[in-house]
Amino acid sequence: MSFRISLSGMNAASSDLNVTSNNIANANTTGFKESRAEFADVFAVSAYGGSQNAIGAGVRLAKVAQQFGQGNIDFTGKTLDMALSGSGFFTLSNQGAPVYSRAGNFGADRDGFVVNPSGHRLQVYSPSTSGTGFDMGRMTDLRLSTNDSPPRATSSVDVLTNLPASAAAPAVTPLDPNDPTTYNHTTSVTVYDSLGAAHSQSMYYVKTANPNEWEVHSFIDGNAVGGAQTLQYSNAGSLVSPVNGRLTLPAYDPGNGAAPIEVTMEVGRSTQYGERFGVASLSQDGYTTGRLSGVEVSSEGIVSARYTNGVSTPLGQVAMTNFANPQGLTSQGNNVWSESFESGQPRRGAAGTGDFGSVQGGALEASNVDMTAQLVNMITAQRNFQANAQMISTQDQITQAVINIR
Repeated sequence: MSFRISLSGMNAASSDLNVTSNNIANANTTGFKESRAEFADVFAVSAYGGSQNAIGAGVRLAKVAQQFGQGNIDFTGKTLDMALSGSGFFTLSNQGAPVYSRAGNFGADRDGFVVNPSGHRLQVYSPSTSGTGFDMGRMTDLRLSTNDSPPRATSSVDVLTNLPASAAAPAVTPLDPNDPTTYNHTTSVTVYDSLGAAHSQSMYYVKTANPNEWEVHSFIDGNAVGGAQTLQYSNAGSLVSPVNGRLTLPAYDPGNGAAPIEVTMEVGRSTQYGERFGVASLSQDGYTTGRLSGVEVSSEGIVSARYTNGVSTPLGQVAMTNFANPQGLTSQGNNVWSESFESGQPRRGAAGTGDFGSVQGGALEASNVDMTAQLVNMITAQRNFQANAQMISTQDQITQAVINIR
């Protein structure tokens, strides 16, 4: 019996060394969670309970428990690298079967799907068909599109100018864009048609003979669009006409097969102060065709495609999963786990909500292995093994002494 007790101790120490060895081997594995060997004593009992002077029968390995503590966040600068700060797991698809991981070293495969090194596809919530938010009831594979971003025709031009209150009406009339003596000031902005072609819209400001009154003449590609439109200011310099602060231009046909350009000029914030003409802001809401220039990930796990025309289009929001008992998950290797009866049912959600952590783009979560603690544990397990081996040697000597009794 004594030999078996010591042998169980040697086996337990060996298992402890194996766990420690696996932890050390994975000290640089992205998203790895260290394990801890947990032991239980072996005690023989009868149907009527144990005797008060019964001796234990050794030790056994009760469980190898993974420790889901947070690992360090290492910034890599790679676009599709993601690190989780806090609780939760990335949700992946292994040929349709859900698996879970803390390792966010993702990349794109030849079809544009975002996958981990084992080919498991990252799951996201698709953008809502309403155009706002995400469909939290349905997960799909995250796929990067290489298609160009479609253009958007300009519909609104925001013009924030200051017209000089001391200006005098031009001596030469009518307006001639080629003759600076026929207007007081001019500015221009680039607008786009429905095909994404750029056009230059110029605005010429002409002071009238009436106090605090100006005319605006609009040209697109050098062609007049409508006639003069009037701006009237109060004696305090604020715009009073048009009342709604908008100038609507007639439709302009660009002549390239695109739809007519219909522009509304927002001039409500323009003023008439001082003696200088100034343009504080001049913007429009159109853009040309854009090519994919990069991908960015927000702390909420929203993955967006960024295009050369300045447009950022959301592709999906990373689907997060958590469990009542993460230690009950079944390890599948390759940095992924699958759910089990002990783990409980998966709870889905988005990063930054409930008990889910946040997502850090361009970074990876390192292994949570504490190398110093593992080396200390290795020494302890080695001592335990040696002590149990010494017990067997001692017991052998005692047995031999009994056999040698004459």
